[in-house]
Amino acid sequence: MTFSDAEKAAITSIWSKVSGNTNALGAEALERLFLSFPQTKTYFSHFNLKHGSSDLSRHGGLVLNAIGVAAQHIDDIDHALSNLSDLHAQKLRVDPGNFKLLSHTIQVTLAAHLQKDFTPTAQAAWDKFLAAVSATLVSKYR
Repeated sequence: MTFSDAEKAAITSIWSKVSGNTNALGAEALERLFLSFPQTKTYFSHFNLKHGSSDLSRHGGLVLNAIGVAAQHIDDIDHALSNLSDLHAQKLRVDPGNFKLLSHTIQVTLAAHLQKDFTPTAQAAWDKFLAAVSATLVSKYR
């Protein structure tokens, strides 16, 4: 998937506002995921899923930091997330549909916190970007 210069700028701009707060924003996105789509909790039976838990904060930070890696390598997301794709496909075996659900809750979280900056143009760019990230993560499921 290719991104226009305007899309890249929108993705980079939003990421610059998120990068310093990945644990909290990531935890919130995961909480939204688990509340809205309880079936996704299946993969986290060993986690404390209560609001404010260190498990949510740590894993939420890992998720958003991986998205940050993708943002920094937007022209080669497949290579940048190759190891993560292997992990999810071969070891964790996460339902591929969950990535789309998580992409949605990430966007809701960004919109809630970055109201002024998460414009329709930025949202469209992030929707496309997160779809590319999701596609990469499920690419090795075949």
